[in-house]
Amino acid sequence: MMTWFHWALLSAFFAGLTAILAKVGVMGVDSNLAMAIRTTVVLILAWILVGWTRSQAIFSLSHRTLIFLVLSGLATGLSWLCYFRALQLGPASKVAPVDKLSVVVAILLAVIFLGERMSRYQIFGTILMVTGAALFTVKPH
Repeated sequence: MMTWFHWALLSAFFAGLTAILAKVGVMGVDSNLAMAIRTTVVLILAWILVGWTRSQAIFSLSHRTLIFLVLSGLATGLSWLCYFRALQLGPASKVAPVDKLSVVVAILLAVIFLGERMSRYQIFGTILMVTGAALFTVKPH
């Protein structure tokens, strides 16, 4: 049985693969056009999955749910715009670790807005993530 951890590992794998595929795909192309193509593919795939799995009707969702999903979509779009521009300007091996600081942002926002608690180990792990991303951006002498 697949647990949240298995799905998270698959997510990490595909996100890593995405960075490499996007870096190659964005070469010689406007980053906004590249992001629009990627988004179109994601949109089509998402609606195919909704139909295939016979997900609940969109009309059954609450206004609150729709508002937060729309805001999440806007945040995703802005993230992808920035990500594709960063990939166009910098090496994937540096862009991807800095982009993954989104994990740290999510952790901090979960603590602040969702009231989630962190153990000392989790705080230390978060500090290590920030340190690791910073080390990837340092130029060797």
